[in-house]
Amino acid sequence: MAKRFTLNGSWVSGPTYKVGLMLSLCGEDFAYNSINLRAMEHKSDAYLAKNRFGQVPALEDGKAGFSLCQSASILEYLAVELGKFQGDGKLDLIRAREWMFWDFDRLAPPIYRSRAQRFGIRNYNQSTMEMYFADGTAALKTLEGALANADWLVGRAPTIADIDVYGAVAYAPQAGFGLDGYPAIAAWMKRIEALPGFGPVTSLLPQASRP
Repeated sequence: MAKRFTLNGSWVSGPTYKVGLMLSLCGEDFAYNSINLRAMEHKSDAYLAKNRFGQVPALEDGKAGFSLCQSASILEYLAVELGKFQGDGKLDLIRAREWMFWDFDRLAPPIYRSRAQRFGIRNYNQSTMEMYFADGTAALKTLEGALANADWLVGRAPTIADIDVYGAVAYAPQAGFGLDGYPAIAAWMKRIEALPGFGPVTSLLPQASRP
């Protein structure tokens, strides 16, 4: 029987992992279509029909008959559609959106780009890397402060805000950001990793397609 959701993405992509993690935490068994970025598969006509921006991820909803792009938008769609990780009401969902916008602006870029530099995918100069390190450190300090007296980013239970932000922080060590000095973040990550359905990137995003 065909699965409702098909995730198109790459195992090296943090945004792809965010969506895979959300699906797994929601108990949704999903098909996975590995997109070869080096071969420019994400710029093919077939893929652009799923994601007009030519980026990963793209999520196909077979039941609804359409595909979605941009990981934060996909997370919000899944939360509303599946009725999970929304928080306790409309305000919680709006607060979660605030954190996701903040992540996209302040946290994810320095982590993802520094990681890309270390993996040889990008080639930034020294001053740019120093800027990313400073920006990433400042963002991690903001996150640490928010979690110092709270178990979750919004409300009394995990929401898409936690899933989205975790999908950036999980890559921080690979990007050169040590997390030893952030005890609140470390405790929060353990809480997420203890949730039913949690999986690390190595298990959720294989390097080959999975029907």
